[in-house]
Amino acid sequence: MYKEISVLTKLLAALIVLWGLAGSAIAEPDEDAVRDLLHSTFDKPEAKLDVAPVVALAGYAIAGWTQGETGGRALLRNKHGRWTIVLCAGDEIRSAEALRHAGIAPDVANALAQALAKAEQTVPADRLAMFARFEGLLRMDEAGNHPPAHDRAH
Repeated sequence: MYKEISVLTKLLAALIVLWGLAGSAIAEPDEDAVRDLLHSTFDKPEAKLDVAPVVALAGYAIAGWTQGETGGRALLRNKHGRWTIVLCAGDEIRSAEALRHAGIAPDVANALAQALAKAEQTVPADRLAMFARFEGLLRMDEAGNHPPAHDRAH
């Protein structure tokens, strides 16, 4: 009888571990794709981008980034399996209201803002301050590029 309990205990433990791995594997491909896009777009030989945290949900993602002495957050959207940058911002994009204003459905905006707040709880204060240095909201074009300077809102 003890042998049966031991086998069941080991099986249950293995299932819990596999379930945990499956849950983390679901989020990682989107987060990795977001990081890859931001690195390929903004990395410079003398100034590599540091991207973290990244939260992805329902086809949208928000990524905090720093590069040199500056930083910000990027809002991204997954269209047909391809991530594109929607806008760059500082603290302005942290709220569900701002996400709704950017065109995200209210339930997704609320969940994304909550996920970002949770992820940023582990970010050091000096890094969070760097995210806030990005001023205004800068919309990106369909190709994920900054618009010409005369089209910028700030």
